[in-house]
Amino acid sequence: MNEVTLNNNIIFGGNRSMVLIAGPCMLESESLVMETASVIKEITQKYNIPFVFKGSFDKANRSSIYSERGPGIQKGLEILEKVKKELLLPVTTDIHEVNQAEVVGEVVDIIQIPAFLCRQTDLLVSAAKTNKIVNIKKGQFLAPWDMNNAVVKIRESGNNKILLTERGTTFGYNNLVVDLRSLPTMRELDAPVVFDATHSVQIPGGLGTATGGKREFVPYLARAATAVGIDALFVETHPDPDHALSDGPNMIKLDQLEEFLKPIIEIDRIIKGI
Repeated sequence: MNEVTLNNNIIFGGNRSMVLIAGPCMLESESLVMETASVIKEITQKYNIPFVFKGSFDKANRSSIYSERGPGIQKGLEILEKVKKELLLPVTTDIHEVNQAEVVGEVVDIIQIPAFLCRQTDLLVSAAKTNKIVNIKKGQFLAPWDMNNAVVKIRESGNNKILLTERGTTFGYNNLVVDLRSLPTMRELDAPVVFDATHSVQIPGGLGTATGGKREFVPYLARAATAVGIDALFVETHPDPDHALSDGPNMIKLDQLEEFLKPIIEIDRIIKGI
């Protein structure tokens, strides 16, 4: 399987320790971001697992037009740059428009393609041309083997640094189902695979004007996916999820993150024999 290297010290794939991609859903404020990133860094250093901080500057696909969107691209990138410089952490965020790719690529280490946009050719090509790692989230409406088309779009644009993320499949009626067969299936596309544990328990539009979720199921899905075999785990976390501005119902409480990760780290090491 193709390995993807980040900053010469983090490697996705190759039977190495899983990478943790974690942070709040939205970059709500600089203080919240720095607090969250600092706590996660301390935990990951304690257990010797690689860590990439994530956070969105714009939640462009929210249920309601009245929902909070985030700080915007300029302020959001300033916050992410502070995380990089002061905490010495790699960072990732998502893009929704072609014209965002270049400016975002100047700051982040991984460009994330939202699941709803994984078929958008121009968006994928623009992300690929930054020469950054591109993490494509599998659309809730796609079979895992359909992601080959997205992979080819990136590779044909001259970039072989691709991650593929599973985040559940929708059958409608405000629910998602995770088929863990998608993980080895997507790995056959010669790309490291990521499991998005928190978005997989979403209930899209389940609150009427907002997305619901059942965070109590996150540990079960995360452990199961790790036992199948993953190269990275994606988790959203927040100091106070019940009052978060986006995706609160499926985020892990920050002070519970370490206990959540402990068995997952052990499973990962057992499965990989490391």
